[in-house]
Amino acid sequence: MTGVAHTLPDRLPLFPLTGMLLLPRGVLPLNVFEPRYLALTEAALGAGRMIGMIQPLDGKGDAGDPPLYKTGCAGRIVEFRESGDGRYLISLEGVARFDVAEELPKTELFRRARPDWARYAGDREETDLPGFDAAGLIDKLTPFLRRHRVKADLSAAASVPAMRLVDAVAMMAPFAPVEKQALLEAAPAERAQLLTKLVDMALLSSAPDAASARH
Repeated sequence: MTGVAHTLPDRLPLFPLTGMLLLPRGVLPLNVFEPRYLALTEAALGAGRMIGMIQPLDGKGDAGDPPLYKTGCAGRIVEFRESGDGRYLISLEGVARFDVAEELPKTELFRRARPDWARYAGDREETDLPGFDAAGLIDKLTPFLRRHRVKADLSAAASVPAMRLVDAVAMMAPFAPVEKQALLEAAPAERAQLLTKLVDMALLSSAPDAASARH
């Protein structure tokens, strides 16, 4: 985060999106074009700029008003521009995770909830990961990202604080929605270990020996 403390609201507009992960202090760019989310963005801009990113339950899709996971992450709009063709291009900076205490009656195009911030009081503080093998993770990222055709500049990765590195990889890596949710809900140290396991599993499953062993 930028170091500025933002008030956590008692009502939060929800942006359900499958496979999209926002974590505290991470930055998530969004291309907003659906009428309901255009309306959501306009409402957020006029009231604290906070949006709750949350996933529909696995397999439920984004259409309509699908049931949602209990936990999401609130982000503040830190960049906004209009595309000229009716879209909004925004960037959200992650502020804190939340649990949905109650979804409010729908009176607008989009959904709102009453968030419970209690479990995630530590999200607004920088977290260290003593003993975490960041160098080992970095070594695995080049083959992992190449196999998934994800372009990323890793030249400065070694100088990034370990938790920032873990969160950045968790957000951008092409994990399954249920894996993204597990990363979101995990405590920071647990997230680092889970991320490492997911990368290891992906590399193992794509290795030539793994493929031949199935035949």
